[in-house]
Amino acid sequence: MEIRAGSRLKSVVCQTEVIAVKAPGTDLDIRCGGVPMVDPTGSVSDDVNPADGAMNGTQMGKRYVDPDETIELLCTKPGDGSLGIGDALLAIKESKPLPASD
Repeated sequence: MEIRAGSRLKSVVCQTEVIAVKAPGTDLDIRCGGVPMVDPTGSVSDDVNPADGAMNGTQMGKRYVDPDETIELLCTKPGDGSLGIGDALLAIKESKPLPASD
């Protein structure tokens, strides 16, 4: 699925929903719970099982990035699945420290 900034995705294994804040505009295998995510308007099958080790949960309002920060996903609805690209899990983006005011 081609992912661009503004693309919305939902999980088929949990309640997680995300929006792409930063994306390369190419085809990416975005997964939640180890299963490819779908368009929010698409239908969801009930017989999909999550992958082992991919159910650590997502947090609402957190941004998830890959190690190179080529993609950034904002969690708009939390769930039980972990976000990833293929089998590589995404990490929560750390906040930048504010400059000290003297």
